Amino acid sequence: MSLDVTLQTDPGAISTDPVEEARRQIEICNACRYCEGFCSVFPAITRQKVFADGDITHLANLCHNCRGCYYACQYTAPHEFALNLPAALAAARADSWERFAWPGGLARLFQRHGSALAAALVLGCALMFLAVAALPGEGAGFYAYLGHSAMVAIFLPAFLLPLAAIGVGLRRHWAETGGGRVSVSDVRAALTSAARLKNLGGGQGQGCNFEDAERFSDSRRVAHQAVMWGFLLCFASTVSGTVLHYGLDSPAPYGPVSIPKLLGVPGGILLTLGCGWLLALKRRADPALGAPGRRSGEWAFVWLLGLVGLTGLLLYAGRDTALTGPLLAVHLGSVLTFFLLTPYSKMAHGFYRFAALLREARHSRRP
Repeated sequence: MSLDVTLQTDPGAISTDPVEEARRQIEICNACRYCEGFCSVFPAITRQKVFADGDITHLANLCHNCRGCYYACQYTAPHEFALNLPAALAAARADSWERFAWPGGLARLFQRHGSALAAALVLGCALMFLAVAALPGEGAGFYAYLGHSAMVAIFLPAFLLPLAAIGVGLRRHWAETGGGRVSVSDVRAALTSAARLKNLGGGQGQGCNFEDAERFSDSRRVAHQAVMWGFLLCFASTVSGTVLHYGLDSPAPYGPVSIPKLLGVPGGILLTLGCGWLLALKRRADPALGAPGRRSGEWAFVWLLGLVGLTGLLLYAGRDTALTGPLLAVHLGSVLTFFLLTPYSKMAHGFYRFAALLREARHSRRP
């Protein structure tokens, strides 16, 4: 197949600006259209011929980096077009997260430097060791080491303030991409796609080529689902504990057959195993097809998320022992770091990808 268009590319046409380079490659892809059925990105590309910056941002966040298009493409290097659409969209996507983040600069720091995230984790754990040592306990279980009121005073702002920062970033994203109004059916379609991780299944649902160029695999999709559902179960466990504490006057500790434990223990297992699986897949994947300059930040984030799940399980296993206090401090320190860095780490991708799915659902229903 040849590209029967007047597009010409020379080395000087390859831009160092992530949005411009993504636009160059998308215009070539739109002329070729060989990959039209690969994932949601390519049907979205074919809707138009001219791509504004907001369109590039939308397409970049719609891409899930499955890499099938790269391995099917005949215009990759050493061809003069030198296409690497997964890397181009990954660069534009990471650039958008950094531009939209509030306050500015923090996302660039934590997404580019895994050492910065590691330092934040050490600081978070140190603060929680100090809190456990200095603040009074209240009640039984882990509350005997750090009281409920102290936990609320620490974690309520640590949860709400990052959510506010994410809200600012999403508002900027929605304005740039021209999201517009969405309907209930749009929300339902986006939630269905997100729950199934549809775009990690390839165009025909056969899987993606993330960790092996020669083989389609659902491994990355399943690992992501384990992380996603594990995280949601852990969050549901926390919410159920809050309801029991405030709504039913039933404070922790809770027994092994209580709702918080029935949700939290399987959630922690899924989260830990899923993160370990993702790290193994990342080791096998070609780093040249990811976001340039963000590899260490991505690795550090997955380690942090896995540590949240693992330390929660260890805390449950080591309850009522001499290790309860130290394990509580490490677990709460990792959770605190995770919450505070949510707008500035790879965790932000979930919010922006859902916004892209919403916008795509809205455009798909328009005549």
